[in-house]
Amino acid sequence: MIKELREKYNQEFSDEKYNAFVKDINSVYKPIEFKISETPIFIPADLRDELLKACSEIIDFLKSDKYKELSKNAIPPGLEVPNQGEHAELLAIDFGITIDKDGKLIPQLIELQGFASLFCYQELLNIKIREYFDIPEDLTHFFSGLDHDSYLEKLRETLIGDENPENVILLEIEPDKQKTAIDFWATEDWLGIKPVHIGDITKEGKKLYYERDTENGKVKTQIKRIYNRVIYDELKNRKDLKYNFKISEDLDVKWIAHPNWFFKISKYILPFIKSKYAPECIFLSDLKEIPSDLENYVLKPLFSFAGVGVIFDVKKEDVENITGDDRENFVLQRKITYAPIIETLDEPAKAELRILFLWNEGQEPLPVINLVRMGKGKMMGVDFNKGKTWVGSSIGYFPKK
Repeated sequence: MIKELREKYNQEFSDEKYNAFVKDINSVYKPIEFKISETPIFIPADLRDELLKACSEIIDFLKSDKYKELSKNAIPPGLEVPNQGEHAELLAIDFGITIDKDGKLIPQLIELQGFASLFCYQELLNIKIREYFDIPEDLTHFFSGLDHDSYLEKLRETLIGDENPENVILLEIEPDKQKTAIDFWATEDWLGIKPVHIGDITKEGKKLYYERDTENGKVKTQIKRIYNRVIYDELKNRKDLKYNFKISEDLDVKWIAHPNWFFKISKYILPFIKSKYAPECIFLSDLKEIPSDLENYVLKPLFSFAGVGVIFDVKKEDVENITGDDRENFVLQRKITYAPIIETLDEPAKAELRILFLWNEGQEPLPVINLVRMGKGKMMGVDFNKGKTWVGSSIGYFPKK
């Protein structure tokens, strides 16, 4: 999107360089199971500022009394977890990059999450991209004036706080089998937070424990903080799993982010956000009449993750087949027209950009780093981009000033 940088990058690109880059990042831990794009994106300063303005409007809503009242009904019965704080410690806001009627680049809200994301993988990706490709030093992928060291310090402050890292775990379902495992391994390397399978935790009273590897063998260690990566949908669907505690119990642990925010900051609040950066959205339960132009809408389940269950080409029967109380768990959102603005070596690509925030107690939410997904199909998902190049996981660079 910064024309001269895009032209220079494309001219200097080679498959040999890209393949060496992918081989290198795959050798850091284990091979990555998702596609890494052949290019980062170059974000002009005015779009960067527009993204931050959009985030500011959304966060103002999250701070409002109206949001606090509306979100009381977000958590499904029986899933509320005790000891929730005032706000989500982790926040991700996703935008599709579009072009408005005046030809200006404008972000449009796709969804938002009070949940963890690839905080460490994105920095590892940046490091490897800069080793293999010429990224100018006056460009950054960090917000808030951060660099590598200050960013990790902010992460440490949020995830570990005053605890010893050995008393903090990254909680997941079979972490080594997750597609995002590279982020877990980088988190352990950089912050000392061990990924732990939910089934390997024991409970005594209100305290949780895991076994930590030491020079003298395994040591039973109390868990005082949990960096939560367990996705509710996956846990609910894994009937084979055996574990010794329920997330909804009153436990002597601090959750980062607290599990309630998975529901409270989700697609559930999209219908309530009124902004030029947020497309029209409505709960199916509030829908009086099915729109005649359904082709201009997307049907989304409230609490799914990574696009699971989203219907892009909505038909009348898709809406009619959702009945009763289940209609409260779906929204109909006006479709966002992603702009094919990133010139590649064949057809232009589209971009979806996620801004990640850390929100410590007693502080303002801090934008820290970004994540990009590139695509050329109708949606950003793998199924819509099979066989295409210059698509997949990426990162955005923009001027430091």
